[in-house]
Amino acid sequence: MVRPDLKARLRATDRLDMNTITSPLPFEQSPTALAGPERDVLLKDPGFGRYLTDHMVTIRYSKGAGWHDGKVVARAPLTLDPATMSLHYGQEIFEGLKAYRMPDGGAALFRPDANAARFYKSAERLAMAPLPEALFLESVRALVKADRDWIPEGEGAAMYLRPFMIATEVGFVTKPAAEYLYCVLASPVGSYFSGGPKAVKLWVSETYTRAAPGGTGAAKCAGNYAASYAAQAEGSANGCDQVVFLDAVERRWVEELGGMNVFFVFDDGTLQTPPLSGTILPGVTRDSLITLARGMGLTVREEPYAMDQWQADAKSGRLREAFACGTAAVVTPIGTVTGKQHDFAIGTGAPGELTLRLKGMLTDIQFGRAPDPYGWMDRLF
Repeated sequence: MVRPDLKARLRATDRLDMNTITSPLPFEQSPTALAGPERDVLLKDPGFGRYLTDHMVTIRYSKGAGWHDGKVVARAPLTLDPATMSLHYGQEIFEGLKAYRMPDGGAALFRPDANAARFYKSAERLAMAPLPEALFLESVRALVKADRDWIPEGEGAAMYLRPFMIATEVGFVTKPAAEYLYCVLASPVGSYFSGGPKAVKLWVSETYTRAAPGGTGAAKCAGNYAASYAAQAEGSANGCDQVVFLDAVERRWVEELGGMNVFFVFDDGTLQTPPLSGTILPGVTRDSLITLARGMGLTVREEPYAMDQWQADAKSGRLREAFACGTAAVVTPIGTVTGKQHDFAIGTGAPGELTLRLKGMLTDIQFGRAPDPYGWMDRLF
């Protein structure tokens, strides 16, 4: 049952510009959907993305009314007209972040403000109604609090959050939609790699590119991921775990993997990662690792790195380690790289020392095992 005062606040704020509203925001609450015993069974081995929690957040936007009708409700299917614009013209963006169980039983989000800012920029790039960052933050906090019992325990386990937004206006006119639905889902997840991190094998894609200058490479939109699947299938057919994409202009410069940024570690202790030039997603994990490495006194260069140079440096021993990073797997060591013109191992082909050290430093902060000098953790309860 929603309190009368909360109902009044919902009516009062339905047509307000949410940029002007500060915490707490008026989310209507609905009861839980799944009984505790069934949930506890699922949490023993959640895998990654296999199960969803009881609730979801929904907020609607319409031109003139702005953002309104914020709710935390029992998760249920969405009903969409077959002429819904997002189904035809691809106006869809999303984010990925995690809530972690703390040693004292509480929970905290990792850098949700960075995800809120990136979501806003992704909306701008796709000509969608930008969701105010304060509203993004309140929405993910509200869902974690509603489904707090779904946060798993154990090494590498967390609650994965998936905020997304779609155009919901109905029609075939090729224009930015005037109506949107923002939604947040959550999923309990275990460690991305069972038995510890393994070094992956990469396929160098020469047939496909991920993004071009002026395109949507820096936005987290569905089309970027769909466009990478053909390259991923090519890599899988050649016995590889992931694909590394080169730039779309010269087909020379390393950009990123299908869903992760990439780092290189040299024999002098320096790190290098491709620069954010508009074709690469500005990863939150990428930014966090740069901060941690520089805090250790290491030099981190954000500079272009040629594919041929990567092979030459690996074969000469100048390149000691390489790793990819992202929210899901955090840090993924790279062991070997192959393609039509490339075939080489990095170091011994096993996870590198600095790779594992950086991952340990980051996950220790995320799980509350180490101090948080950068104020990254957003404590919820």
